Amino acid sequence: MNNLRKDYVDSTQEEKRLEENKKHEKYWYRWGPYLSERSWATVREDYSYNGDAWTHFPFEHANARVFRWGEDGLFGVSDNKQHICLNLALWNGKDVRLKERLFGLTGPQGNHGEDVKELYYYLDNTPTHSYMKALYKYPFTQPFPYEQLVEENAKRGYEDKEFEVYDIDGLFHDEKTGDNHYFDVTFEMAKGDDNPDDLNFRITVHNRSKKDSGELYVAPQIFFRNTWGYNPKQTEENGTKPILTRDANLTNLINVDCQKFGKSQIVFQPSPGGFDEDTTAEDIDPLLLFTENESNLVKLFDEKENPSEYCKDAFEEYIVNGKHDTVNPQNKGTKACAVYHFDNIPPGEYVTVRYKFTNDYKNSIFHADDIAIVDEDDFDSIIDRRNEEADQFYWRITPLPISDELRNIQRQAFAGLMWTKQFYNFTYDEWYNGDSHVKPSPPPNRANGRNKNWKHLYIEDILSMPDKWEYPFFASWDTAFHFIPLAMIDPEFAKRQLDLLTREWYMHPNGQIPAYEWNFNDVNPPVHAWAVYRVFKIERNIYGHEDRVFLERVFQKLLLNFTWWVNRKDADGKNVFEGGFLGLDNIGVFNRSEPLPTGGTLEQADSTGWMAFFSLQMLNIALELAKENPVYEDIASKFFEHFILISDSMSFDYSFENSGDGFCKEIVKQNLWNEEDKFYYDAISWGENNKEQLHIRSLVGLIPLYAAMTLEPKILDQFPSFKKRVEWFVENKPEMFGRNIASMTRRGVGERLLLSLVTKERLEAILTRMLDEDEFLSPYGIRSLSKYHEKHPFEMEVHGQKYEVKYLPGESNSGMFGGNSNWRGPIWFATSFLIMESLQRFYLYYGSNFKVECPVGSGEYLNLAEVAEELGYRMIHIFVPDENGERAINYGEHSKFLSTDPYFKDYVTFYEYFDGDTGRGLGASHQCGWTALIAKWISDVGLSCLRLPRTPRASVSTTITNETNESDMNDDSKPKRWARRKSARSLVNFTSTILDLSEEEKREHRKGGVSSGLTPQTSITDEQARELAKEEATKLEGEPLEKGLEVVEETPKTTLTEKEVEESTESEKSGTITPKAESTIMNKLKDKVKKMKIGGKNENSASTTNQN
Repeated sequence: MNNLRKDYVDSTQEEKRLEENKKHEKYWYRWGPYLSERSWATVREDYSYNGDAWTHFPFEHANARVFRWGEDGLFGVSDNKQHICLNLALWNGKDVRLKERLFGLTGPQGNHGEDVKELYYYLDNTPTHSYMKALYKYPFTQPFPYEQLVEENAKRGYEDKEFEVYDIDGLFHDEKTGDNHYFDVTFEMAKGDDNPDDLNFRITVHNRSKKDSGELYVAPQIFFRNTWGYNPKQTEENGTKPILTRDANLTNLINVDCQKFGKSQIVFQPSPGGFDEDTTAEDIDPLLLFTENESNLVKLFDEKENPSEYCKDAFEEYIVNGKHDTVNPQNKGTKACAVYHFDNIPPGEYVTVRYKFTNDYKNSIFHADDIAIVDEDDFDSIIDRRNEEADQFYWRITPLPISDELRNIQRQAFAGLMWTKQFYNFTYDEWYNGDSHVKPSPPPNRANGRNKNWKHLYIEDILSMPDKWEYPFFASWDTAFHFIPLAMIDPEFAKRQLDLLTREWYMHPNGQIPAYEWNFNDVNPPVHAWAVYRVFKIERNIYGHEDRVFLERVFQKLLLNFTWWVNRKDADGKNVFEGGFLGLDNIGVFNRSEPLPTGGTLEQADSTGWMAFFSLQMLNIALELAKENPVYEDIASKFFEHFILISDSMSFDYSFENSGDGFCKEIVKQNLWNEEDKFYYDAISWGENNKEQLHIRSLVGLIPLYAAMTLEPKILDQFPSFKKRVEWFVENKPEMFGRNIASMTRRGVGERLLLSLVTKERLEAILTRMLDEDEFLSPYGIRSLSKYHEKHPFEMEVHGQKYEVKYLPGESNSGMFGGNSNWRGPIWFATSFLIMESLQRFYLYYGSNFKVECPVGSGEYLNLAEVAEELGYRMIHIFVPDENGERAINYGEHSKFLSTDPYFKDYVTFYEYFDGDTGRGLGASHQCGWTALIAKWISDVGLSCLRLPRTPRASVSTTITNETNESDMNDDSKPKRWARRKSARSLVNFTSTILDLSEEEKREHRKGGVSSGLTPQTSITDEQARELAKEEATKLEGEPLEKGLEVVEETPKTTLTEKEVEESTESEKSGTITPKAESTIMNKLKDKVKKMKIGGKNENSASTTNQN
């Protein structure tokens, strides 16, 4: 089936489901976590006259007002078109409202913008959603502090930290007594063995208090999205309006009649009563309630009557306020719930609620008097089997001998990606025109002009969201990064998402890709070509499948997007791009989405760098497609030339002056590169000879590093037309190459050519700043703004107004772009990931001998691949507990509690960005989109990520080492640790893995001496390399790694001496291998290869297969 798993006799059950879905044999994708976590206060629900989405549909309306475009809910599940929805509701007997959805502050309410104020965690989820698990923490000794959260945050300014729920002493945890005051509500859903429409739900509620009992109402709901209210032809009488009815004979079963799905049933199993193994206690029977999913207009807008006698808020009125006449006594409607009332859950005890949705009622449910019964043993077995299958699937994705801590982090990152899928529904014409027959009617003067150029938009799809509460809408450049970890576990979904963004009902006819619903016109970085090619390569390397149809189809659409960039964002036709917003919010001194207060045009180093990057990615794809269709050679030549022109324009500006002899003389000046500072800066241009650079050391000056690509020597021979054009350019534009693209006239390691915006000298100069801990290098990654500006802020005065850019490692100090993000110091995963990839590409050209000091001033020199890994280690350690057991993401006064409490310590949240000094999580707390890139990085370098940053390279993180010793090393069912040298690096170089090179490319790179530990003549599969490394694994029984490399064999053991290890290490540095080291390794290799069938199955493949 695929490269990763070709040596397995059987695929995992989850893989089989994915294959069945791909072949359209069974639709496993139909049901998933597709409800949003916030549909209120979104642009789609905004029908105000002035475009004020935050106040037009506030949180206070959500319980009683129908959503037009999509539903929300706590741990909500729906079908892929969101006809049928299921979610969870809770009440602790004290709150003022039923807990049906997550609460948070709006943009104007938060001192740093919108912010969810709840404690919840995504714990598990598979690509087909065959198993899903999440956790919500619900306080029960006090009412949930809705008003307090609003009032306290209103008192705080931009400079203050945000007020969170765990800041309220006694709400969740009492510092004085050490006792907890909350329920852990664990939600699980599992699909049936063979039926994608068989959904089994289990809610387990633990009382985490040691002293206090607690009351709880658990009320799982089922309802239909209101589509009939906007389509008057849908009525109950003509059978097109869906309906829920309690069964005539079975009091706990609801018949679900929906024209789109036919007939289904949902049965709510009685909950076992009693505690302490008391089997005599009576069951807790569910009380079924019914109402309509209709707005309560009388309550909300003082209308004279409602569209229905029974309204959306009926269950809250019934349970919380005791108004029993609000529900339909005829036990039918479009919304229903089952109420389980647990009046006294003792300390440390738990209760369980089970319910089942199915279209196969007769084969899965039996009767006992007037009650429908589900066999609880079978029910729990289904859930447990799906859980075990999820374990098997994710172990297959990352079969490496990494620590349980890293595996836990990666698993939750994948879970977050799966949980943040959402049904996104938006049709511009219908939204803009409004629904005149629906009350309240849109105001007649509703013409705010938002997105008026996007009339073609018609979206009704499951999309990957950045965060389903703070960003419950697709953001196109965020989404591109989601697909990298997504492609590891579900390449079909990743490809479908990329394809959608370029389809004609998304992409503008002019070629622009929509940004996000607040302003589809915003210009985001052109990263989609990169994402397309990376997904293509990841699928090829993990699954052994080259989807060239996908690659070619999306490439054709990206040609339109490239043309849009060139025509619209290169004002003077000089290949210097102004770009605009570019997703980096407040990184500049001015709002880059608006005209400059200075006048003139902002020439952006990042925008121009992005376009060079875009050109190289399109060149990559064109050359890939040219392997089977020579027509693409000409297109490859086009992007090669674009890149050359952009590269030159990044550094030089051209103008002409009269030479006095009737001819014009070309004047070449420095442009965005500053020779004195050795850095790239934005510049304001007021005309040909009037330009001023903005000396801000920010990520803007690092982005030019992204544009790097190596060309293998055989590439030019493989594509003669492309070769001819390249040679013409080199011969006829020598001044261009001589200025800053000399790497095209000099061969690197392995006779490779390098396409790059930066020369070796500039690369070294930029890295000197980037790897300085007093500038960009943080203990946790790369800062978005240099720490230099902490004491030396950039200042500029325009028309009497002062503008300033100062280093801010945490939240923003202004309301620019809503104030909920900050690019003036914090660490961002997406941009850092691209830096690490670029360093790997430079390494393939410059090899092991080109080293830079890292960190600057440390006296330690690393090659560029090692620098990339160092950055990866630092970012991984944002999440990994330190020697005190505390995670950097939790930095602050509650760090110890959140990191060490047994009911919190294993749960990880994936924030939007991170404090540049402390690693504290900031922004959206469940930004499982691009921050889930950590899952890919763990797979790439997790084996060698065993030390804390800023320690000697042979050091080992105490936390991870102990855990590895205790779990992996003593568990024969798991693969053992890889061998490690004195440099703390693995024997097998990870560069080819990180860049997802093909097998052919890997062999080429080995020939150049880039990969360590293998001679140029040696060519083995990744599986064999890993098997060999496993054979050479070091035993970590308290011995320092420096003492030698012990080789594990069935026959007498051999230990490399200190001298042999040193020789081997020197081989790695030089790219060659000493005779003695070669003899030692090759003898073992030959013995091993004799036992292995080349490219075939080996007996330990489950432990050693390469994930990339």
